[in-house]
Amino acid sequence: MKKYITLIFAIVITLASVSCKNAQKNDTKVPSQAIEVIAPKAMYEVLLKDPSAQLVDVRTKDEFAVSHLKDSQNICVTDTDFKQKVAHLDKDKPVYVYCKKGGRSAQASKILKELGFTKIFDLQGGITNWQQQQLSTQK
Repeated sequence: MKKYITLIFAIVITLASVSCKNAQKNDTKVPSQAIEVIAPKAMYEVLLKDPSAQLVDVRTKDEFAVSHLKDSQNICVTDTDFKQKVAHLDKDKPVYVYCKKGGRSAQASKILKELGFTKIFDLQGGITNWQQQQLSTQK
């Protein structure tokens, strides 16, 4: 009797293991919508290689006027029409966002993710950290 119980138990464990493995495989087929925090120097390297990258400064127009990253477009996350303004961006291409220190860009990243953007990069520490790394900005 113990042999049968042991055999049944082994079969149940095997079936459960196979079921879990199949579920994990199916999960990996879903396209990910990742928000990745990126260090200033890593983002600098990306922008050097691809000057046409979708780069969005989510600060106010006044902040943008003081200084901003080269080739960035200003779409303020606190404006009521933020979602409409980012709609012209390509959802399938990476988008790089930044603000002053990282709070508003994190907020913008979440909105972009909700809108279906698939690759979102949020500048770690914002333009403040960028400047502390002695990377260039424009006025």
